[in-house]
Amino acid sequence: MQRLNYHHLQYFWLVAREGGLAAAGRILRLSPATLSGQIRLLEETIGHRLFTKQGRKLVLTDVGHVTYRYADEIFSLGRELTDVLEHRVLPSATTFHVALVDALPKMVVRRLLEPVLAAQPPARLVCHEGTLDTLVAGLASHAYDLLLTDVPLPAGTAVRAYNHLLGECGVTFFARADAASRLRHGFPESLNQTPMLLPSTGSALRRELEAWFDTHSLVPHIVAEFADSALLKAFGAVGRGVFCTPTIIASDVAKMYHVTPIGETREVVERFYAISPERRICNPAVAAISEAAKPRVFT
Repeated sequence: MQRLNYHHLQYFWLVAREGGLAAAGRILRLSPATLSGQIRLLEETIGHRLFTKQGRKLVLTDVGHVTYRYADEIFSLGRELTDVLEHRVLPSATTFHVALVDALPKMVVRRLLEPVLAAQPPARLVCHEGTLDTLVAGLASHAYDLLLTDVPLPAGTAVRAYNHLLGECGVTFFARADAASRLRHGFPESLNQTPMLLPSTGSALRRELEAWFDTHSLVPHIVAEFADSALLKAFGAVGRGVFCTPTIIASDVAKMYHVTPIGETREVVERFYAISPERRICNPAVAAISEAAKPRVFT
């Protein structure tokens, strides 16, 4: 590969950051045609397409995403160097990229990631969300330092990555206060034919819940299904149905969403995994998350 032209890289980075040729052109005072030509030269240098067209929009390819991440680091370090040399600021923290499966409860994620921000010096935390398949591909291309998920990677996965169980807990069911007292009596049988909000079909928690429903001969009335756990709770907060969360965040959920617990079970288990490219954890931020999870989060 030829030597990288950093002017071309900067043009690509700005186009990706601003969302298009026209927006980047206004900042650089260059025409879209000129920018497009410069990006083509960069693509020829690296031997890969960086953008693909979807209608009128430019969308980053997989290589484009990886290149953008490196470019962002490069130009961030350049700005930092200028500031340090001018004695304006101290060097910033290392950037730590974490990928999150979108079904994970955000309150649990916050607790798990707290050690990264509490470290000295703290890392600059960058969170990415998506489906497991998409995020695993990013982990393979070194776009992320860590992947947090509720399922382990199955044996035989083509990606070289390793599962680290952070912890597990049961679940607590919630309803709005006006329905909670009625549903608490006779739990879990009281859930039969009760309006319920569930995680998406195929998710780890959904499979656990369905097995538990079968064990107790329960047939809830499924009102809605959600990939995003925060959206599920938002609907539960306005009384659209019963929902459940990991028991370790039950008190936080009750306060934030003004809902009341109606019962809990340890027969339904939520597990949380850190998936890293290394079998033996060496990254200090990943180590901090792993070491703090069981004593601080899953006690």
